[in-house]
Amino acid sequence: MTERPHRPKVPLTGGERDILTSLLDYHRATVAWKAGGLTGEQARQVHLPSELTTVAGLVAHLTLDEWFWFGVVVDGAEDTWEAKLEQDPDAEFRVPPGTELETLLADYEKQCARSREIVAKLSFDDEVTHKGETFNVRWVLTHMIEETARHVGHLDVLRELTDGLTGE
Repeated sequence: MTERPHRPKVPLTGGERDILTSLLDYHRATVAWKAGGLTGEQARQVHLPSELTTVAGLVAHLTLDEWFWFGVVVDGAEDTWEAKLEQDPDAEFRVPPGTELETLLADYEKQCARSREIVAKLSFDDEVTHKGETFNVRWVLTHMIEETARHVGHLDVLRELTDGLTGE
């Protein structure tokens, strides 16, 4: 079983930036903990009726979410996934055979680091427009806390079903 990782302490008082970014980083570290240490076969195990809800698929999905919301929406990168997702709305959950879990987790951490860099240079009140909708950085960060925490719950269940690992 994977040891409980060091996760950032979320301050109970302090500024909005410290609290919100620490909360997201806490959930990101939990993703790495819940997914870490599994074999490729375990990471692709299907425990639920949906074949898409696997540890590997969730890590790939969260990596795409980080890239999309912080890289594309906030930072203005080209959306190179739009066509893929139009053809298959679940494409990011379909991890190619042979893709190692360690690679997925490394890609996730790399994307999270890039997301931190993007947020660090902006005010939470800064606004961005994507496809005719305007967001502020605060909304995107809050959305990603919700998105990541929701999928941490999925990972928690999948990990317990896979090898019995439990813990907050």
